[in-house]
Amino acid sequence: MTDAIASFLRRALFGLAAGFFLSLAAAPSALSREAPPSFADLAAELLPGVVNISSTQSVQARAGDLPEMPMLPPGSPFEQFFRDFMERNRQGQHGGGGDEGPVRKMQSLGSGFVIDPSGIIVTNNHVIEGADEITVTLQDGTAMKAQVLGRDDRTDLAVLQVKPEKPLHALSFGDSSKARVGDWVLAIGNPFGLGGTVTAGIISARGRDIRQGPYDDFIQTDAPINRGNSGGPLFNMDGEVIGVNTAIFSPSGGSIGIGFAIPSNMAKNVVAQLVKYGKPRRGWLGVRIQQVTPDIAESVGLKSAQGVMVAGVTAGGPADKAGIQNGDIILKFNNQEVKELHNLPRMVAETPIGTEVPVVIWHDGQEQTVTVKVGEMPDEEKQLAAATPAPPANAPLALSGLGLKIAPISPDLRDKFGLAPDQKGVVITDVAPNSNAAERGLRPGDVIVQVQQEEVNSPSDVEQRITRARKQNRKMVLLLIQGQDGLRWVPLPVSGAKGGKEPG
Repeated sequence: MTDAIASFLRRALFGLAAGFFLSLAAAPSALSREAPPSFADLAAELLPGVVNISSTQSVQARAGDLPEMPMLPPGSPFEQFFRDFMERNRQGQHGGGGDEGPVRKMQSLGSGFVIDPSGIIVTNNHVIEGADEITVTLQDGTAMKAQVLGRDDRTDLAVLQVKPEKPLHALSFGDSSKARVGDWVLAIGNPFGLGGTVTAGIISARGRDIRQGPYDDFIQTDAPINRGNSGGPLFNMDGEVIGVNTAIFSPSGGSIGIGFAIPSNMAKNVVAQLVKYGKPRRGWLGVRIQQVTPDIAESVGLKSAQGVMVAGVTAGGPADKAGIQNGDIILKFNNQEVKELHNLPRMVAETPIGTEVPVVIWHDGQEQTVTVKVGEMPDEEKQLAAATPAPPANAPLALSGLGLKIAPISPDLRDKFGLAPDQKGVVITDVAPNSNAAERGLRPGDVIVQVQQEEVNSPSDVEQRITRARKQNRKMVLLLIQGQDGLRWVPLPVSGAKGGKEPG
């Protein structure tokens, strides 16, 4: 009897366990969402709001722009034919052998989407840049001429206006900050001029910086995007525009599953300004910045590499008025951590002009909070040159163990290295091969403006600052260098330094 009961219990428990695991396998996870059986209903709802954009540009052809002679086998009957044809064209289209050829029409194809029934359309700036004529074609084949309301080359966005006979089907922006990696997305556009084409995929990554501009924060997707999709919308499953398809990564020019879209939260702010002002109005801090490396962090006493370092302050700009100085490290802007170099420009640009915001900086070995009134970015930013007293006439000096030879700025050195008339500091005249200085990119003609965030006027000033850093057991000394590419901070090892053969 006991064995029979035990056997029954074992079978019952096995059945319960099997049923439990089968139910787990059959039931979808609460954290996942099944793929829709079809995108047809969503696509049918969205397609009328997506347009094809054709732009035409007149280009003056030149003789040098003619195509090259095709590669043909020697002795081919076509060889002489093509040679004669190419020669007649090169001898001058206008009958005289001049450089100018006939005016040619170049056509560009792209995509866009309607955001207002009155005929306001969003696209990429590169789709319509330089265009003499822009034509917008709706899904039903209706074609209309368009005018540019505004454009912004920094975010690659443009806004067009058409005058339809009846209200257009408008799409709405969604909240791109809610989009997560792995979410389903739909892309609609005009790839290769084929007309309304729908593709689907997922969000592959967020916050991509592809070196296209100072405000890069792209959504990456594997939804197939090809040439002609530029300016078209990227949708979430609620039919909201969460991105503007802008670029692809492709060795061949076709889709390999790596496309990039401007997030809607950035796009809608820029678009609103383009509609209202015809140009973007961005917040402005008035600083040049560079990445904080572990070496820089160690040299200024930070525990870890965080924030961005100020490498230049515009005189009279918002940062200057707030007391932010060259060499300060910006840790937070408006209560947001500055984690990477491209974070700060975007944060500032998106802040309404005139807003007063707290900025946390690392200054003189400690955190400080200053209040900055955000200004409007000028058309052309002017760089602030470090103002220092005229250097005394000191003899050139070799910095022991650093592989550098420095000298005061003299008229001869100013001419030799092409230094600006008002350039102040100490000029590097020689850099030892294979030294740490050479590896850090220092070269003759660079000017040392500051050492350890203190201005230097003579070679002896530089030597004293370095000696003091060594006595403080610093592994690095921080140099502010004025080079051909502008100001930059360079951390240079001073303890156990690889000096190389001293320059003579």
